[in-house]
Amino acid sequence: MAALSSGHLATDLAQGSLPALLPFLEAKFDLSYTMVGALILVATFSSSIIQPAFGLWSDARGALWLLPAGVSLAGIGIAFASIAPSYGLVIVGVLASGLGVAAYHPEGSKFASYVSGSKRASGMSLFSVGGNIGFALGPLVASFFVITVGLGLEGGVFVALPGLLVAAMLLFALPYLASFEPAAIERRAAAARDQWGGALMLLAIVGLRSLAHMGLFTFIPLFEVSRGNGAAYGTHVLALFLFAGALGTLLGGPLADRVGRRKVLLGSFIVSPPLIATYVLVGGTVGLIALFFAGAAVIGTFSVSLVMSQEYLPGRVGVASGLSIGLAIGLGGVAALSLGAVADAVDLETALLCTALGPLVCIALTLLLPAPRYRRPAGPEPAPAAAI
Repeated sequence: MAALSSGHLATDLAQGSLPALLPFLEAKFDLSYTMVGALILVATFSSSIIQPAFGLWSDARGALWLLPAGVSLAGIGIAFASIAPSYGLVIVGVLASGLGVAAYHPEGSKFASYVSGSKRASGMSLFSVGGNIGFALGPLVASFFVITVGLGLEGGVFVALPGLLVAAMLLFALPYLASFEPAAIERRAAAARDQWGGALMLLAIVGLRSLAHMGLFTFIPLFEVSRGNGAAYGTHVLALFLFAGALGTLLGGPLADRVGRRKVLLGSFIVSPPLIATYVLVGGTVGLIALFFAGAAVIGTFSVSLVMSQEYLPGRVGVASGLSIGLAIGLGGVAALSLGAVADAVDLETALLCTALGPLVCIALTLLLPAPRYRRPAGPEPAPAAAI
């Protein structure tokens, strides 16, 4: 699990570094808010469109090699974008990074489920928290090289280093991870219990939640700059939001195993809208505290919804993972572009208030979710070598 979570961390570190680079890209190429949102759309939509295809390939043939390949490409793409001489080439680099993200997530989350044994929500929370920490570290790592060290935008090339190091570790761990894959007869039995109705309703919830997640993720740094704070301060506020999400993920998985997946989802959606509104309208210390808890609530249920998607489609775990993660990323990119247009037409404050609408609608949809009919029997529990 440690190797999988580390890969998730390095992959999302690359993706998470992009918002910290946006103010510098905006200044270098004189971008509008809509063009800034378009970069997030490219990064997120590229991974969301192809991610289910990677999941389908994984379910049909297995593709463990995607783990080291995906994490490497995610970092290399952002590194290229940071030194690109034109806006068009920035888009190319961001697109390549998105493809790396798409390659890693379905295979990584599938094997995280296999390795987790009987406590799948808890195990998936450990896998997911790697991504949460990566997203949180991304802006800090990029800011360190770009601002603190003083390398400027070109300092973003160092974002590729963690992915290359983790890729080497994953290559070493691949034979061990392969030992957890279930037999073909078990996969065929599970496929007969697929619930597409529940899966599609859950995907709607995941997409609406991404309005809050990706909207805040994209525009917190720019919102803080618009309030008169520096770019470095905005990066630190974004890191607070993302680290809170990591904490929420660690707590949310075990809580879901104890009290139920749907109850945890519902509770997070109830508290999120007022917390977001408090951050935007009140500001100051109270606003930062509200943002911290909003991050824990909005991001903390990611692993829970991922496990639920795999339980609704037990015979297509890779596809379920690709759809759940890919839809969240893809619709989040659409949300970022739409919110950028709102910010251009009205202001950033109104755009950020709109992010609270997603969790609000999710409350009703969560109450309608059916119970999964199938839960995959627990495989072999991780041996000490799982720490590889």
